[in-house]
Amino acid sequence: MSTASGEQFARVGQIKLCYETFGSESAQPLLLVMGLASQMVMWDDEFCEQLVERGFFVIRFDNRDVGRSTILREAHVPARWQLLVRDKRAAAYSLDDMAVDAIGLLDELGIDSAHVVGASMGGMIAQLLALNHTDRVRSLVSIMSSTGNRRVGRPAPRLIPLLLRRRARDRETYISEFALTFRAIGSQTYPHTDEWFAQMAGRCYDRGVHPSGALRQLGAITVAPDRTPRLRSLDLPTTVIHGSQDRLINPSGGRATAEAIPGARLALLDGMGHDMPPQLWPQIVDLITVNTGRVEALQEEKR
Repeated sequence: MSTASGEQFARVGQIKLCYETFGSESAQPLLLVMGLASQMVMWDDEFCEQLVERGFFVIRFDNRDVGRSTILREAHVPARWQLLVRDKRAAAYSLDDMAVDAIGLLDELGIDSAHVVGASMGGMIAQLLALNHTDRVRSLVSIMSSTGNRRVGRPAPRLIPLLLRRRARDRETYISEFALTFRAIGSQTYPHTDEWFAQMAGRCYDRGVHPSGALRQLGAITVAPDRTPRLRSLDLPTTVIHGSQDRLINPSGGRATAEAIPGARLALLDGMGHDMPPQLWPQIVDLITVNTGRVEALQEEKR
């Protein structure tokens, strides 16, 4: 039986965020932050329910410029050459701004602090939540992400054209290109089925697809500074999860993240690419649960 609340909206300054919750509000709050051009439904319903079974109140949301959250239609759309040369003018907003959005959502929900889990770009935002809003983050899990250091986490060169290509606007082509992308970046050991591609891509298309928003998010990633020096100051339970076969963000990005954060634990999942296949959900849920459990242990040590 689903414990999902259904889609709701929260006003955060000039931004309206679409969000959904799972489980009881009295449980431990856990905020899920999704990646580049990825809607909140990419945190699969069943994955969220598995977290509920572990005692969490799960919150997922569409970042700005994706899905059913505010699309900044009047904002600057970076040219592809600006993204390639990392031109500072490419960014209409920053990853820090996106972290502020997430804090605003917690405020709207009346949540003082939460465990935070971020995937890909969401991992970068999650890191900034821990850095910029330390008292609001109980624990951190950074999945298939990196530090912002240009020397680590580099994508395979053949994937660059895939990221920068012009996006399809009709439903059938969108689903086809969605499958093409995930076959290129996803887990070869645990391939998704054609049925999954059709269902997930169709769901995303029907909720709203915004190619210009994806470029603006990519602009925010492109101009973000290296977080490594600041990550060394973090003092909270952290687990870094990365796929051994990730071709979009090389595993060196995950290793660098774990090395930068004092006491962070690195879990390199064999056979995982730049996705979270259902076969690995139990392992990922275990890692998240164990990491949150470290909060009490560390508090006891400090007493």
